[in-house]
Amino acid sequence: MNQIQHFTNILAKTIKTGIIKSNLIPMFAGLTLSLYTYQISIFEKMPEIIFAFIGSIFVIGAAGAFNNVYDRDIDSIMKRTKNRPTVTGEIKPKAAIWLGIFMSVSGIAFLALTTTLAALLGFLGLFFYVFPYTMWSKRRTVYNTEIGSISGAMPPLIGWAAIYPDITHPAILGLFVITVIWQMPHFYSIAIRKHDEYTAANVPMLPVVKGIKRAYIQTNVYLIILVAISFLFGSLSIGLMLVALLLSLIWLGLSIFGYKKMDSERWAKAMFIYSLIHMTILFSTVIIYSLMGILFDL
Repeated sequence: MNQIQHFTNILAKTIKTGIIKSNLIPMFAGLTLSLYTYQISIFEKMPEIIFAFIGSIFVIGAAGAFNNVYDRDIDSIMKRTKNRPTVTGEIKPKAAIWLGIFMSVSGIAFLALTTTLAALLGFLGLFFYVFPYTMWSKRRTVYNTEIGSISGAMPPLIGWAAIYPDITHPAILGLFVITVIWQMPHFYSIAIRKHDEYTAANVPMLPVVKGIKRAYIQTNVYLIILVAISFLFGSLSIGLMLVALLLSLIWLGLSIFGYKKMDSERWAKAMFIYSLIHMTILFSTVIIYSLMGILFDL
């Protein structure tokens, strides 16, 4: 039993199950929003819902495996990543690569059982995370977070497309852009708190290379964009629009007034914590609102 638990633990760390879980929430938000928008019964699309979950788990897990293999040199330097199996040698790089390949093919195949568009988005999310982000921009430019944010925002699109293969509706575009923009303030705050680790690993995060003041200014620009994007929900629901708007305004206020009253470490911690609160409330609201709308329509 101990060997099984040990193997399971290694597998979980290799494919980053924590990231998988956190990304399934926005995927489900996009999925339920699509069901509500087009007034489709959950029971009618139950196979697609199951395939969307399985496919997303596999694709996100594959991205984690590939990332762990490629980054094992810098992971060994950073405190929060130095115990990953690809660093400790508990899993060989070749095995992790084959695991990633298997999960990639399986994940895209499962998504293809929903719609072709969902499979394409799954492939694009994986591609952007592995190549433009992990293998190129992460170690070369301060805009690595912006480039990585594209793949990080794919889950809502995948969930929506698994139900209805058209991602031009303002509501899903709003959810996608919010998920993109959200990542910069979130990861800037992490980079400020882990400044020494990123410096040691030579990862050019914006606050590390350009300084905290630059990160503060850029954070506020993104938060202003986040406020503006909230209005895209208005085409579907005034309630969702107001929730998104209020959450973004509070975050902008915290950034501006918190920066003036706190030291950089406390400000970054407050911004990090609120970023989690922001997304938890927003996605939960989208999911609950959509499910309630579907149920009341039955």
